[in-house]
Amino acid sequence: MDLLNTLVDKGLRRELPTRDEALAVLATSDDDVLDVVAAAGKVRRQWFGRRVKLNYLVNLKSGLCPEDCSYCSQRLGSKADILKYTWLKPDEASQAAAAGLAGGAKRVCLVASGRGPTDRDVDRVSDTIKAIKDQNEDVEVCACLGLLSDGQAERLRDAGADAYNHNLNTSEGTYGDITTTHTYADRVDTVQKAHAAGLSACSGLIAGMGESDEDLVDVVYALRELDPDSVPVNFLIPFEGTPLAKEWNLTPQRCLRILAMVRFVCPDVEVRIAGGREVHLRSMQPLALHLANSIFLGDYLTSEGQAGKADLEMIADAGFEVEGAGEVTLPEHRAAAGGGCGSHADADAGCGSQEGAGCGSHADAGCGSHQGGGVCGSAPAAAATVTEQPSDARTDLVAVRRRGAGTDLAPNA
Repeated sequence: MDLLNTLVDKGLRRELPTRDEALAVLATSDDDVLDVVAAAGKVRRQWFGRRVKLNYLVNLKSGLCPEDCSYCSQRLGSKADILKYTWLKPDEASQAAAAGLAGGAKRVCLVASGRGPTDRDVDRVSDTIKAIKDQNEDVEVCACLGLLSDGQAERLRDAGADAYNHNLNTSEGTYGDITTTHTYADRVDTVQKAHAAGLSACSGLIAGMGESDEDLVDVVYALRELDPDSVPVNFLIPFEGTPLAKEWNLTPQRCLRILAMVRFVCPDVEVRIAGGREVHLRSMQPLALHLANSIFLGDYLTSEGQAGKADLEMIADAGFEVEGAGEVTLPEHRAAAGGGCGSHADADAGCGSQEGAGCGSHADAGCGSHQGGGVCGSAPAAAATVTEQPSDARTDLVAVRRRGAGTDLAPNA
């Protein structure tokens, strides 16, 4: 297929595809999905080999968010039967993080629901970061606390944070259909604040909210323009009790095409499969590893994920290897430049044009992970119309988290 050959060549040169080419990837048929995966897989292997980075979510504060993000189980007015608790103490958060690190994670994502942190909240999170790093010197810590005020990103960096997550979630044109309590521009501003403070920026999207192909391409091109080091791709988890509970729009093949499009547009960036992979990719999860080089280990913010042991077995069975703590995730040219879309280090690679949830994991909303736990200030991309739930909706795969942080039960890691 000429399209795929062209996209592979561009990806190996870090050159931005045209919008028509990105849209054409999403328009390919199910018959061609293996060809699409194989092509995008060449680009993934060029920049990341066969390494898979593991990330682990710690939900510092769950539920009762004042924002109205339609996809989120923690939103204002949510009737989802999720865990609700206030701030974990630093030692509790450190203990929760230790479980993920023992399972092979090299990054811990600290997520808290809410519009954004107060200065006292920043102090709490700073103490938590110190507690985690005192026990695990080499661990990466990403914070996902919502919209940042001036100076807060710098304080988090000084406390030892390595990264900050705040997702764009959807296109600017449809953002207002999903969230009314903050704007798309607010989210862009927070990603820029993190970047300016010297934090590694993590910003991604949520697919499956009823958005168009054009919306998906818009948000991915906007992300490339913002130049985050990691892009979490969340697939909507339709939680009962949220406005998008009936939005079952994804198939495994559709998810693979979306991940491939993101890889072609962001060839040398950490692409993370975040919330919803178990619900929508299901038995096709191993194929997605040929597209993304990063996943979350175990549970998400408010929903359960695949068992950590099953994640590790899946990676090994698919012929990949877990990225070690001493390995640098990003390709050398990006790491040396402090991140970036790759085109900053190469005149050939034009940075496209133009954000959530946190560190990449949003099936829960937060740290890259949406849905169930979105850090407020993160919204999805979709039309707000309520449709009849399809008969093949896999509601049995949506399980509310009842273990780990905020409970007396051992975490899933």
